[in-house]
Amino acid sequence: MSIVPIKTPSVVRKMFPQYMWHISTWEPVIYLTFDDGPTPEITEWVLEQLNNYNAKATFFCIGNNIKNHPDVFKKVLKNGHSIGNHTHTHLKGWETKTTTYINNIETAKSVLDKHNCETNLFRPPYGRIKPKQANQLISNGYNIVMWDVLSFDWDASVTPEKCLDNVIKNTLKGSIVVFHDSVKASNNLKSVLPKVLEYYSHKGYSFKAIDIKGIA
Repeated sequence: MSIVPIKTPSVVRKMFPQYMWHISTWEPVIYLTFDDGPTPEITEWVLEQLNNYNAKATFFCIGNNIKNHPDVFKKVLKNGHSIGNHTHTHLKGWETKTTTYINNIETAKSVLDKHNCETNLFRPPYGRIKPKQANQLISNGYNIVMWDVLSFDWDASVTPEKCLDNVIKNTLKGSIVVFHDSVKASNNLKSVLPKVLEYYSHKGYSFKAIDIKGIA
């Protein structure tokens, strides 16, 4: 497993208060997020699982995947979930010039615009973004959404049991939880997501999408 922590430390949240790490609430609400889609069959499977529990989520989509799989993306929109920009080609901000990075995000935005999908939510791939890049995006009106809990569903060294444990032991009211509707994560995702939905539903939790107003 990566040295990246499952639960985002409070010191990190304090260092970067301009980012959204969790959503303050007294209500039993969890914010599930799905990165890297839309992906045929996998994203559609996720939508079915969410529908089983009347759950809403936020999908941080790669522009090129939307372009290649427009029908799958339309299903996400039709089901009433929130959408976020996840760059056009899944760029790693730390290794990319700021101009190139911003242009890549704008390319993804142009794809979203073709679907009449307006969003000011953005999540940097890998969570890696330079301060200059972040400041430019914030100036452009974006809310940069990070996370409170990583499931590590994409990590092949993480068993489904450990992946579930990552979520159950660290998710609280207002947590933003990261999953991936991707081929790479599908094995863990298909085992864990139904269990997470069932576990928290039985505890009286609901699952909401992050509002584009950027509530924090």
